[in-house]
Amino acid sequence: MLTAPLLVAAFALGQPPARTVVPLWEEKAPLAVGDSDADKPGLTVHLAPKDKATGAAVVICPGGGYGFLAADHEGEQVAKFFNGLGVHAFVLKYRIVTKDRPGPLGKAPLLDAQRAIRFVRAKAADHGIDLKKVGICGFSAGGHLTSTAATHFDEGDAAAADPIDRAGCRPDFCVLGYPVISMEDGVTHGGSKRNLLGAKPDPKLVEEFSNEKQVTAKTPPTFIFQTDEDTAVPAENAVRFYLALRKAKVPTELHVYEKGVHGVGLGRDPKSTKGSTYTEGWPDRLAAWLRLHKVAK
Repeated sequence: MLTAPLLVAAFALGQPPARTVVPLWEEKAPLAVGDSDADKPGLTVHLAPKDKATGAAVVICPGGGYGFLAADHEGEQVAKFFNGLGVHAFVLKYRIVTKDRPGPLGKAPLLDAQRAIRFVRAKAADHGIDLKKVGICGFSAGGHLTSTAATHFDEGDAAAADPIDRAGCRPDFCVLGYPVISMEDGVTHGGSKRNLLGAKPDPKLVEEFSNEKQVTAKTPPTFIFQTDEDTAVPAENAVRFYLALRKAKVPTELHVYEKGVHGVGLGRDPKSTKGSTYTEGWPDRLAAWLRLHKVAK
């Protein structure tokens, strides 16, 4: 991993080496239970070409049920897509349940996502990022983490000794792909809920992490993509969040495709969409929405 000072030097020389993970904390991460790699969250940096850069940035949260990270088709491929629109992308390696990092995870992934947004804002001057154009994007369980970050945030601590903690963690825009939203049985994804909250979670935690119940007028503008055919994460998750956003008068856009299994990613590669490219048009809809909100070129 690169340390933060070395990251600045890497930016000065251009794009950091491929797949280099930048640690979010120099010391032990909050709520870490050990010293394994599974307890060391970080970011993989993908900078947009200088001649295309819009000043916007996005933190990307791959899915995986809080038990693994789909870091290719829901991470690196998505980062390249955003780069093509002039948006700097930071793929988040957040904490998941592994043999070295047993669950439940509790608030650890949320702390990672919040820290990632703070990190990007704190380093904004290093690569020309507009402090008001820092968003977050996530898929499946990564979509749950994304919607959690979009509904649980603060303005930072101006008195913090760590300059990163002085930055706010509210995202300016939110992109959700077939997201887990609710923790309620019958709607949620069971594996994600179990890994995050445990087998018998406190009802208060179920409520807190059912993000359709946490939407306010301060939740950022949100784009949502879902398929009706998805049996892993029912479309009710996306629809509930959309309706909550509408009720709060938050700008939002929802696309539900009739066909398409869970985990299609960008929907353009048969290998990553399990043979179906019916959903291949959804990134075009996202690009148009990002242009509407002056995030992309």
